[in-house]
Amino acid sequence: MKPLKIAMMSMTHGHTRKYYQVLRDNPKLDWVAVSTENETVKKNFLDNVSGIPCYDSPEEMLAAHPEIEAVVLASANSEHLKQMKLCAERGIHILSMKIPTFDMAEYDEMIALTEKNGIVCQVELEMHYNPVVKRIWEEYESGKIGKMKAFEATNITLSPVWAFPWQGVPEKSYGKRIALSDSDKRFRGGALCDHPHIFDMIRHMTNSDFASIYACVAPNIRPDLEVEDMLTVIGTMKDGTAFSLDPSWSRMEERIPVPGPGWEVFPKRMEVNITLHGEKGSILSDCFGPNVYHNGGPDDRYTVQYTYFDEWVGLIDEFVECIREGKQPKINLRWHKKTIEAMNACYESIRTGQPVTL
Repeated sequence: MKPLKIAMMSMTHGHTRKYYQVLRDNPKLDWVAVSTENETVKKNFLDNVSGIPCYDSPEEMLAAHPEIEAVVLASANSEHLKQMKLCAERGIHILSMKIPTFDMAEYDEMIALTEKNGIVCQVELEMHYNPVVKRIWEEYESGKIGKMKAFEATNITLSPVWAFPWQGVPEKSYGKRIALSDSDKRFRGGALCDHPHIFDMIRHMTNSDFASIYACVAPNIRPDLEVEDMLTVIGTMKDGTAFSLDPSWSRMEERIPVPGPGWEVFPKRMEVNITLHGEKGSILSDCFGPNVYHNGGPDDRYTVQYTYFDEWVGLIDEFVECIREGKQPKINLRWHKKTIEAMNACYESIRTGQPVTL
């Protein structure tokens, strides 16, 4: 298979650095170039990667490299539509970060753009390629616990705001400045906007969509943030499955500008736990359990070395295969739109204090 000529834009998303090794080492890829959002991001990139041309704007990069076939949009949520237009009009395939947009009119425009130009647009929801998730699915499909009755999941992390400031800016994260409610001076755009994965996984594992959602927020544990950092969500799926989801920034962190060892205060910077309750039993899982814990820098702190890199390999492999074979990825824009609609319903529930029917 001919290697896919791929580039990256903006480099301001928290997942950016996870692509470096995949884009370098995967023989299915030819990493052509990057464009960076600002001088700080540019320096961080050049300090970590050599030999890849770096440009100050996506327009400059695309003009210099007409051979680019695909782009990873590693940018703020508010930039995605503009960057998709740049790609679509050139026939460039797109790997979008996990939130294309919360604006449903923009979302429909993205769908129209990509379909009109016949390009692949895959949304980066890497949990589908997590080996623990694959094992959960195999165990459930085997029939051991019977039909699913309830789904519980946590997607709790530290906050990326200090390293990626746009994630604390409502206009850049949510796309608009909308108060959580009339009595709450915080704005949409915090932890919920960072954690679509578990909303997507329940749809995948039940093969159903959301029927009703009730969500509420807690007081922030980071009082200087103007977006929410902790919330909880309950509800039902259309097939009757009940669910409880926790997509919070409830791990505390050191406020360092570049993520690295010592970022986490608690040894584990994220907890993605999925529990399936069936008619005959339950499956409990820790999706990021297989890690290495050690005493190390800084300050001899007990910290963690993550060992989940296979997710990014599987995600990229599917992206390349879909482009070369003219197929649609599982997590395409049309599929993912219902996940974003459910997350918007969470914000509407928080605003009204009432359940929302979808």
